[in-house]
Amino acid sequence: MSRELELLEKLEKELNLKELQIKSLLTITQAINDNVSGDGLFNMYRSFLSWEMGITHMALYLPEEESSWYCATQIDDKGRDYTTEEIIPLLLIYKRLHTIKPHDPEVLQDFDIVIPVFHKSKPIAYSLIGGIKSKDDLYNKIQFITTITNIIAVAIENKRLFKKQIKQELYKKELELASNVQKMLIPHALPLNDNYEVATIYKPHFNIGGDYLDFIDFDHDRFLFCIADISGKGVAAALLMANFQAMIQSLIYQYRDLETFIFALNQTVYRVTKSDKFITFFIGEIDLKAKTLKYINAGHYPPVLYQNKDLKRLTSGCTVIGAFEKLPEIQEEVITLDEGALVMCFTDGLADITNEEGVFYEDRGIEHFVRTYGHLSVQEFHKNLLLEIDAYRGSVDYPDDIAVISCKVKHFL
Repeated sequence: MSRELELLEKLEKELNLKELQIKSLLTITQAINDNVSGDGLFNMYRSFLSWEMGITHMALYLPEEESSWYCATQIDDKGRDYTTEEIIPLLLIYKRLHTIKPHDPEVLQDFDIVIPVFHKSKPIAYSLIGGIKSKDDLYNKIQFITTITNIIAVAIENKRLFKKQIKQELYKKELELASNVQKMLIPHALPLNDNYEVATIYKPHFNIGGDYLDFIDFDHDRFLFCIADISGKGVAAALLMANFQAMIQSLIYQYRDLETFIFALNQTVYRVTKSDKFITFFIGEIDLKAKTLKYINAGHYPPVLYQNKDLKRLTSGCTVIGAFEKLPEIQEEVITLDEGALVMCFTDGLADITNEEGVFYEDRGIEHFVRTYGHLSVQEFHKNLLLEIDAYRGSVDYPDDIAVISCKVKHFL
């Protein structure tokens, strides 16, 4: 009779455990279907293990980024803290359920089993389980804990991937917006007449760049050109570029001399950025009647003036725009031009191009190119420049944005 009672009691315990397991599984599944937050799922997992499975210590580790992990939740009856840096390298070797042995690393000895969860060949969770109070039907308990761990881990991984996809979509939209802003700001209709010609090259790095160039035709005998490199990339740089162009278009007609214009431009940019970002800037004005080039270089890579087979770098000016509330000193230079004079302005992305041996194109390559092709029209000049830098870099990618604006004086008035 006692034997029959023992069997009945055992059967009753097994049925109660099965009922508990089914109830827990349904509760967690319903929570996942209801899109309960990650913290909510962690609380359910911790409660299930602690109260229903009698687990005294547990640590659940999940991936945060491609190579980064974090402890999402834990149970510990002694207040211990298992650091990710210490634990994760030890766990990554396990591909299936592992019972911890006496010869395993000491930090794992507080636990009984390691439960790895994989998606295809990629680990998406590791759960350390220890201190199972009741050893009755231990195998069945471990199997069910493993099942619940897999369900929770897959649900959290799906949430992570969904959030990542949303971020990628938002980032893609931002890039499209920034790219459209840039395309609207870069001038496309440039003058080509009997007196002068202007041409540009614009190659943004990763489709979104921080380079800016512009051309303003005041009247038939005087025009202005400029180039800038805005610190930062992406949407922030594109929006600052849009503001910067608006500032230039507004201020250039208020202040006829370049020094006052640069002074006012710097103050306007500083009010917007509070020195958080700065802009290297070059502005030049060619007067076809006076036969002069006036310019100010605000910390920009020195453009090249080429005339009568002589080459001059345009360095006079001031420090960068937007870094200081007031520019300490501004120096404008005025140069007399001859017919055939060429001014080539560019951002530092051109000089930073490297070949397959890692040698930079630098000033040496730029100046040699200008001396070789400076006699051509600006369209042919730029066509040969693109051919040259592509041949120079070979299979090496462009390191940064590249912007070039070149002006050539053919005849004076």
